[in-house]
Amino acid sequence: MRAVYCSIDPATTILEVAVHKGFDILDTVAHVLTSLTITDPSRVHVVDPTAIPNPNWLHPGNPSAGQQAYGDALLAQHKFVLLPSAVSIHSWNLIFVASAAAGAFSLRSQERFALDTRLHPPIKAV
Repeated sequence: MRAVYCSIDPATTILEVAVHKGFDILDTVAHVLTSLTITDPSRVHVVDPTAIPNPNWLHPGNPSAGQQAYGDALLAQHKFVLLPSAVSIHSWNLIFVASAAAGAFSLRSQERFALDTRLHPPIKAV
């Protein structure tokens, strides 16, 4: 299912993008950090980590068919789904289908993203 996958804090957002694209891409390709406001926070369904059918889903890896079906079902039932990040179990990701959540969120800000260059250091001569 096509959905918006974001984090509730900028640091987790950076890690989520880096784990999929790499710090080199964040350093060399322009990115925009976008922040939004959910108009009615009671519409956010918080997934209790202990209620997830397979605890391995909370660890990095390729999603299984069961994991995808579970996520699809959650998104069919709720405008917004908040669940733990596999990158950092103490951080949270927010997932929603933009068309289904239209009118339930608003753009707060957008800014040009600038990676701390220490996260993509130069190659050291050998």
